[in-house]
Amino acid sequence: MQVIFLSQRHQSVHLRLPHILFWLTSGLSLCAAALVALGYMLGADHTRQQTADRALVELRTMLQQAQDTVAQVRSDQDSHLNTLGLRVAGIQARMMRIDALGERMVRIGGLNQAEFDFSVTPAMGGNPEETGTAQNIGDIRNDLDQMSALLADREHKLEALESYWLNRDLLQAAFPSGRPVQQGWISSRFGARTDPINGYRSHHKGVDFAAQSGTPIHAVAAGIVQRSGTMNGFGNVVEISHADGYSTLYAHNKKNLVRRGDIVHKGQVVALLGSSGRSSGPHVHFEVRKDGRPVNPHRYIQATSAH
Repeated sequence: MQVIFLSQRHQSVHLRLPHILFWLTSGLSLCAAALVALGYMLGADHTRQQTADRALVELRTMLQQAQDTVAQVRSDQDSHLNTLGLRVAGIQARMMRIDALGERMVRIGGLNQAEFDFSVTPAMGGNPEETGTAQNIGDIRNDLDQMSALLADREHKLEALESYWLNRDLLQAAFPSGRPVQQGWISSRFGARTDPINGYRSHHKGVDFAAQSGTPIHAVAAGIVQRSGTMNGFGNVVEISHADGYSTLYAHNKKNLVRRGDIVHKGQVVALLGSSGRSSGPHVHFEVRKDGRPVNPHRYIQATSAH
C-alpha cells in the first residue's frame, strides 16, 4: 500500500511540471516583451526629445535671422531717409537762394512786387475724384533728382540774368545822363553864341543852368573825381571821370563838396551852384567830354527824361 501511494504522488508531481514550465516560460516571455517595449518607448521618447530640441534650435535660428533682416531693413530705411533728408535740405537751401535772387531781380528790374512775390507758395489744386498710388522711396528719389536738376538750371540762369542786370545798371550809372540840377533852367546852350561878357561870337562848349545860388549840383554819373579846385575863367570846378572815356565838368561853383580822388555815385551832390570865375550870375556850366573832347550834352540831359 505504501509503494502504491508513493507512485501516485510522483505521478501527480510529474503531471503538474509541464504546466508550470509553460506558465513560467510565458511569464518570462511577457517580461522580455515588456522590457523590449519599455526600451523602445524610452528610445522613442529620447528620439522625439532630440527632434524637438533640433526643431527648437532651428526655430530660434530662423527667428534670429528674421530679426536681423528686420534690423537691416530698418537700418537701410533710416540710411535712405537720412540721405533723402540731406537732399531735401540741399534743395531747400537752393530754393532760398533762388527766392533771394528772384527778389533782387524784382527790385532791380522794377517789377511789380505784388505780382512777383517769392514768399508766397504757388496756388495749386486737384480733382478729389482722381485716384493714385502711394509713392515709395525710389519714386521720391527720382522726383528729387529731377527737381535738383531743374533748380540748378534755374539758379544758373537767374545768376546770369542778375549779372546782366547789375552790369547794365553799373553801365547806366557810369554813363552820363540827366540834369546836374533839379531846379533851374537852361540859360545858354551848346554851340555858337554871343559871349555874355564881351559880346564876341564864340563857341560854348557846354550848357548853362541858371538857378538860385547854393542850389545842389548833382553828379550825372558815377565816377572818380579828377579835379576839384579852381580853373582859369571857370572859378571853382569839379571834374569827374567816368567809364568808357567819358568825363563831366561842373564850373562856376559857389563851393566844391568833393576832393580829387573821391569816388562818387550817380546823383551825389558834388558842389553848390554859384557865380565864381568869369560869370554874369549864379549858374552851373555843365560839360560832357568824350575822350577829352567836349560833346553836346543835350542828348545826355534828355536820356533821363526818356528813361
